[in-house]
Amino acid sequence: MFHLPVTLVLLALLCSTTLAQVAQSDESAEQNPEKNPPVTMLPHSETSRFWVSGQMNFIFQSHPGFPANYSGTNSFQNTGETGLTRVLTLYTGLQITPRDELLFDLEESGGSALSNALGLAGFTDLDAVRIPGEGSPLSTNPYMARVMYHHIFALSRESIAAERNPLSLFTKLPARRLEFRIGKFSTADYFDLNSVASDSHLQFMNWTVDNNGAFDYAANTRGYTYGAILDYEDRNWGMRFGEMLMPKVANGDQLDADLARARAENMEFELRPRLLKDRKTIFRALSYVNHGNMGDYRESIDRFLQGIDPTPNIEKTRQQGTIKYGFGLNAEQELTRDLRLGARWGWNEGQHESFAYTEVDSTVELAADYAGRSWKRPSDKTGLAYVSNGISKDHQEYLRLGGLGFLLGDGNLNYGRETIVEYYYMAHFWRGIFASFDLQHINNPGYNRDRGPILVPSLRLHIDL
Repeated sequence: MFHLPVTLVLLALLCSTTLAQVAQSDESAEQNPEKNPPVTMLPHSETSRFWVSGQMNFIFQSHPGFPANYSGTNSFQNTGETGLTRVLTLYTGLQITPRDELLFDLEESGGSALSNALGLAGFTDLDAVRIPGEGSPLSTNPYMARVMYHHIFALSRESIAAERNPLSLFTKLPARRLEFRIGKFSTADYFDLNSVASDSHLQFMNWTVDNNGAFDYAANTRGYTYGAILDYEDRNWGMRFGEMLMPKVANGDQLDADLARARAENMEFELRPRLLKDRKTIFRALSYVNHGNMGDYRESIDRFLQGIDPTPNIEKTRQQGTIKYGFGLNAEQELTRDLRLGARWGWNEGQHESFAYTEVDSTVELAADYAGRSWKRPSDKTGLAYVSNGISKDHQEYLRLGGLGFLLGDGNLNYGRETIVEYYYMAHFWRGIFASFDLQHINNPGYNRDRGPILVPSLRLHIDL
């Protein structure tokens, strides 16, 4: 049974108080048939200082049984199963001045993921929250997802148009500016974005398609952290730096506020050259350094071989102040009005444990999407992506000897790169109602040649209010 969240009640109130605006919007659309169809249930003002909107996302997944020579504690279940997850969000904001705003988002999430989101580095549902071990279940109550202050320092008189959205209410921005954000948010709200593959609500669903799997970005179990971001933007390039809090333990819900021992530094450079006339091109280069209470794979193996531990145990080697670092590249290119390409590459040092996002030490991704304008469905979209994930030699050996990560551990490992192919078709039904079909094929799940392949079909219902 679904818990009836406060978020859902607030969203219902929002709907009931703006039906008149919807009717006016319908009449306006009929008078202007050339305009694109509206893609939210409710109209949103471009001039009001206040912002209220919401979204609901439901993902149903299943998979049939698949071959597996053996299974372990953290294996993806090889008998057929189903899962249904939900994320409900209420977005609110206040534009204090033309350069200052406050944002506050309330969220509720739940349901059940396939195999409790274990056994895959590239898990099939980005909305899934892996419930930590026994004794630390997550609350089913609504929670504060984001609360932040955002200020714009104008560095030029020239301004450019900006699209209003739940994460920024400004409709005009200085062409050259410095943006400052502080509060609670997701690191992935601002780093490693890709127009082709970043949104599990309307695009791909897989963890390592929508995000760079080797980017072990600072986050708690639900994907949020506290921090501050400085973002310099010019017309053709930008650069951003963020300092965020790390979780106290791997995949933990509690964040460590002691910056002297635990923190994450993230830096990204973005270049927007004009390679094709009237077509957007973006290149991004990312680096990150995490400081936290992390363990060492080689040290865990050595303790096991010396007879200190009965199995390799990364938790026994954790030390405060341990450093993990990595790099990422990200590109997107518009080829036509409807066809876009996206790509990612990522690598991290792989010596220290995967701690916050997923168990990937290297990744490469190619993706494409195509809008449905040619078949008279301009708000429909279809996409195809390929991802290959890998882990370091020490990480491989740790799992081969029976060690457990926070996601993986079959009790053995016959190593092979985990490869994922994902296809989706997203159909726009009416206003803010979207439905999608998604299909994922995963080879060597959890990097194990002795298990799989897995075929995971999915259905998604998304409503933008």
